[in-house]
Amino acid sequence: MNFVLREAMLTFRRAPLLSALSVTTIAFSLFVVGLFGLVAVNVQRALSQVAERAEVVAYLLPGTPLETITHALKDIEAFPEVTNAAYVSEDSALARARRELVELQGPLRELERNPLPASIEVTLRPTARDADHVGAVADRIRDFSFVDDVRYGRDWIEKLDKLRSVLAAVGLAVGIAFAAVAVIIIGATIRMTVLQRGREISIMRLVGATDWFVRFPFLLQGIIKGAAGGFLAVGLSYAAYLLSNRWLMVRTEFFDPPQAAAIVIGGMVIGLFGSWISVGRQLRKV
Repeated sequence: MNFVLREAMLTFRRAPLLSALSVTTIAFSLFVVGLFGLVAVNVQRALSQVAERAEVVAYLLPGTPLETITHALKDIEAFPEVTNAAYVSEDSALARARRELVELQGPLRELERNPLPASIEVTLRPTARDADHVGAVADRIRDFSFVDDVRYGRDWIEKLDKLRSVLAAVGLAVGIAFAAVAVIIIGATIRMTVLQRGREISIMRLVGATDWFVRFPFLLQGIIKGAAGGFLAVGLSYAAYLLSNRWLMVRTEFFDPPQAAAIVIGGMVIGLFGSWISVGRQLRKV
């Protein structure tokens, strides 16, 4: 193992310019992905905050017995998508309207009869705030005989789902594109290193070295370069995060530790993959 590690690190001294080019290419490729990732993370968190307001409101027919409503609340809370179901009486609905609709306080206070119906407000689990789950819950609640109408903002929930899908697709495309560029560059540098050491590799084979013994230092070299590029990309992304908070007057959030680790691991995978392809091709020629 010491021999393998020594051979992998020796390449950095033999070809420092090529090694720096590999690390820099991986770093900037992952940095672009990281910048897009920062935007995606903050947009996703903003969308999650908007999605928290996704709820189903069932308006009840006048005169529905309280006992019937109590049983219905238990049934609704038993739905796997639901976290809570709360009853809002006619009086509570009117008091809320007077409190929240400040511009209509005068007309609301002059009402002789309360026009607002009682309702059941249903809060959904975070994993069930998409259009399909919300629509399914609304349809089941609509089947209750005492329910007059059900509202859940179908249009904006569907638009929210589409926005999430587009964001995920664009992120995947950007990640694949820049990962491919990094693989090509690091593959070229590894290939040059193998060519430089072609005579040495031929001698190692003559004395009985297996392909794996020859290949492993290059694979380790690719992993090290990928890890270095990943750490550099995280550092650059953090600098961009600090600048955006300072100069753009926009409060953003940085990657959490698992997301930052994923960038470094991504760099290691890119380095390993690029090395694997290049070494395999060159060993067949040596």
